[in-house]
Amino acid sequence: MSGHSKWNNIKHKKEKTDAQKAKIFTKIGKEMVIAIKAGGPDPASNSKLRDLIAKAKANNVPNDNIERTIKKAAGQTDVEYEEIRYEGYGPCGVAVIVNTTTDNRNRTASEVRHYFDKFGGNLGTLGCVGYLFEEKGVIIIEKEDVDEDKLMEDALEAGAADFIAEDECFEIYTEKDDLGAVREALEEKGYTMVSAELDMIPQNYVTLEGEEDLKKMNLLLEHLEDNDDVSSVFHNCENCD
Repeated sequence: MSGHSKWNNIKHKKEKTDAQKAKIFTKIGKEMVIAIKAGGPDPASNSKLRDLIAKAKANNVPNDNIERTIKKAAGQTDVEYEEIRYEGYGPCGVAVIVNTTTDNRNRTASEVRHYFDKFGGNLGTLGCVGYLFEEKGVIIIEKEDVDEDKLMEDALEAGAADFIAEDECFEIYTEKDDLGAVREALEEKGYTMVSAELDMIPQNYVTLEGEEDLKKMNLLLEHLEDNDDVSSVFHNCENCD
């Protein structure tokens, strides 16, 4: 299991402009609306909301903004969001999963399909590539001033399934349902996380050799991630940005 692309994606997100960061939190806000409607506005009793708050903080969203969003979401009854997953293929058969949070499934489906068609891919049916991935919790902690042996011991004791030391960070993998508990246990021990969220881990990776195919794949990912309705994108391209 390798999370090399995960760390690169995080560094890429850190370099985004303020406008792009604001868009990221707008997307998290939509997910909060769904989580609050399903489990209430109290993070103490709503594990999904706790995970989203941690995700917002990892994206440097101020606490005041998070609290305002929760209050707004708790009273928001005029907009109905739903979570829809799309699966398809990028250039040369790269597997792509797109998670969306939308108030208009026709608009979202049309836009997602357009991106796949425009950049050399094709949108498939649900499940066409999902079997190539395994959903896991992934916690990223930078190496600076962290004792590797102690962190590994604490992570495994908290219920982590795997621990990997990369060049610049430690990657802690959990089962899907254990992410929140492991994250909270490590937070209580004083660890600061760069990221802690669910990820779709590819069972194998595809390397794009052609320059044009790589360009199209990167444009596909860029347009998907920039779409307001898209909450996350996963793929198995090894050398994409």
